[in-house]
Amino acid sequence: MVTHGLSSALTLYGARTLTLSQAAAQAGLSESEFIDQLARRGIEVTDAERAAALGEEQPARAD
Repeated sequence: MVTHGLSSALTLYGARTLTLSQAAAQAGLSESEFIDQLARRGIEVTDAERAAALGEEQPARAD
């Protein structure tokens, strides 16, 4: 069962009203757990936010 906090956090993150870390905190989940919930619902997470949440290095961009 999805709690109200998780549901609203998913909605607000999907609308880009909250950052990943803010939405995860609202949902009462770790950032990696929140990313799993987003993936289950087909809500995209930017590569930069995913890397930051999971402690991965981002390759330098040559724009």
